[in-house]
Amino acid sequence: MIVLAVAVIVIAAAVVWAVSAYNSLVKLRNKGDEAEAAIDAHLKERYDLIPSLVETVKGYAKHESSVLEDVVNARNRAESSKGIAAENELSGAVGRLFAVAEAYPELKADKNFLDLQSQLARIEETLANARRYYNAVVREYNDRIMVFPSSLIASAFHFGKRDYIEIDDSERKRAEVKF
Repeated sequence: MIVLAVAVIVIAAAVVWAVSAYNSLVKLRNKGDEAEAAIDAHLKERYDLIPSLVETVKGYAKHESSVLEDVVNARNRAESSKGIAAENELSGAVGRLFAVAEAYPELKADKNFLDLQSQLARIEETLANARRYYNAVVREYNDRIMVFPSSLIASAFHFGKRDYIEIDDSERKRAEVKF
């Protein structure tokens, strides 16, 4: 009788542990999905802001049309592809746009331009924070699915490893500023 009671307690403890491990994996997976959705929301905000910025600069820098076209094209590619390479290309194009704006003192002092520039800087910082948060959640999730004994539950219920958001090799190079 005692052996049966001990066996029931051990089985009950194993079931409680399995349910707890499964639930924690689901919660982490959902946090990762939420973090990824937050990044998409920030990217959308960035995509919506860029046309206003381009139009403001266009009024001052009419002969810089190739830079403006590059920004618009990079924005469109980034919005349609959702890839990190396209996002990096967009960041570079926006940087070139700001470099062009530096050549126009009246533009640098324009209230609309300054407001748009500060909004874009805020979005970029928020986006960087969202990416860091996403990577932290992914690290915790990946750790949990790889560490024994929760790896048993992860493999039984097909919880797969998630990828980090990483920058492209071209972004790792030192920024070059040309005047």
